[in-house]
Amino acid sequence: MASGSSRSVFVGNLPYSAGEQDIAEFFTQIGPVVHVRIVTDRETGRPKGFGFCEFDNEGAAQQAVQTLNGADFMGRSLRVDYANSR
Repeated sequence: MASGSSRSVFVGNLPYSAGEQDIAEFFTQIGPVVHVRIVTDRETGRPKGFGFCEFDNEGAAQQAVQTLNGADFMGRSLRVDYANSR
């Protein structure tokens, strides 16, 4: 998975009602989405409000960070950043 990290973006401030399919459909406007993962709480199984979106290529990931950071998604302002920036 480490090799795909440059194609992955962190997606924060997700509405708890959003599903992986909702996120994939939203990010497809940038480019082909390979995988979406919403991070959930181990104890409760509830979404934590953030996740990761992996694109087909690095260019799409860069475009997503530049264009969708701060974008409105289901009434929330998304935080989109590179997944490997930490």
